[in-house]
Amino acid sequence: MGLLTVVWPRSEYRDDRVFGELAASPLVDQIILICPNRIATKNPKTVVLTADRPVSGDCVMRALEAARSEWILWIAPDARFEFGPNMLTRFAEVLQDTGAGWIYSDYRLNREGAVSNHPTIDYQLGSVRDTFDFGPIVGISRRRAIEAMERYGRLSDTRWAGFYELRLMMSLGQLPLRLAEPLYTVSHSDARSATEKHFDYCDPRNSDVQREMEAVLTQHLRRLGAYLEPSFKPMPRSDAAFPVTASVVIPVRNREKTIADAVGSLLKQETSFSFNILIVDNHSTDGTTSILRSLAGKHSSIHHLIPESRHLGIGGCWNFAVLSEHCGRYAVQLDSDDLYAGPDTLQRMVDMLQAGPYAMVVGSYRVVDFQLNELPPGVIDHREWSRENGRNNLLRVNGMGAPRGFDTSVLRCNLMPDVSYGEDYAVALRISRLYEIGRIYEPLYLCRRWEGNTDASLPVETANRHDLYKDRLRTIEIMARRRLNNHVG
Repeated sequence: MGLLTVVWPRSEYRDDRVFGELAASPLVDQIILICPNRIATKNPKTVVLTADRPVSGDCVMRALEAARSEWILWIAPDARFEFGPNMLTRFAEVLQDTGAGWIYSDYRLNREGAVSNHPTIDYQLGSVRDTFDFGPIVGISRRRAIEAMERYGRLSDTRWAGFYELRLMMSLGQLPLRLAEPLYTVSHSDARSATEKHFDYCDPRNSDVQREMEAVLTQHLRRLGAYLEPSFKPMPRSDAAFPVTASVVIPVRNREKTIADAVGSLLKQETSFSFNILIVDNHSTDGTTSILRSLAGKHSSIHHLIPESRHLGIGGCWNFAVLSEHCGRYAVQLDSDDLYAGPDTLQRMVDMLQAGPYAMVVGSYRVVDFQLNELPPGVIDHREWSRENGRNNLLRVNGMGAPRGFDTSVLRCNLMPDVSYGEDYAVALRISRLYEIGRIYEPLYLCRRWEGNTDASLPVETANRHDLYKDRLRTIEIMARRRLNNHVG
């Protein structure tokens, strides 16, 4: 008898080559097809479940109950892939040898005939985002899945988050195990840009999906002991003297094409308070330094700062500015290739910081090209944020938006990690652990995408490094919140 039950949601039944290989394999005891309509199949190994939403809580539980093997190979809906020569054997033997509850592997990606390796990353405590890339094929222990539901309850009545909830529930007993081996080849079919896919969770068309995912994540944090109630620490009183009310901080390196425009948008700001501009020139090697010297010579509000260290990341440059004698009562962000959308951006940010009073305020932005034409997905306003649960849901999503403004006294006690990716996310997680964060949902900021932008389409190794780092930040934050809750208790 075979060792594996294969679960495969498919929009329609097709007796294609991959299905034939699964049916013919002596390792496969059963194939559960999840289809929207009842279909007839002559294959004796095949069982058909009818369901419109194959990742709903109900459908996932039905598939687990129908499986007759201990080990399940779960395939993503309508996945297009080819077996590697050892895929089924490897999944089966690792599930047996380790007793793991959930395993996944690296894979290869076929883009119009060009095949490349697509490594995944290791799972950790903080890998709680619903976008974690397991690849389209995972191995699951049916016994461990049932045990998890016996301990924590059956899956919720969700339409889209059943598989996500199962994974989080099973991870409480044992983290998913990665096989650093490419076991199959996936045919790439999503033609959207990385930027568009990155912001799926901000798309209002996906709001119902996101609410389900948030509810599942929130319950997971409760079980972990890392959930935070919507009660916040009062803002600390500061007796420090500040030279101005606000400082706009711009870390920059080699942005001769964009820095003058960024500064120009600041010089147009109309405010009822004093402000200055702190530009941390991270030892640029193009014409950026000359441009900044010229601008600083013409405008007394501009402080052109060059740190002694030549090894600072963006976070380190921020810390250099915030700790300097020039920093104002509030510190507000502008990236060196972006723009403030209008002359009232800084006024609105500071007004909100003062009104809260908040430790941090985050606005909204519009994605544009170099000529300021709007690009998909358009306005990013992060309306998934809520006062009641925003800081918990922040552990699921990848960011908060822009521009970001800080109470300088709080930021000086919660400095950014000295890295050039995720530094803003790290400080937002840490500050939100204790203090309330304010939001502005109208676009105040223009985020430019161009060929020199660091957010352009990234190779998989870089994207993995970024994802691994943010998951590590989530791991640290979950540990910290558990300690905080234990201390409070």
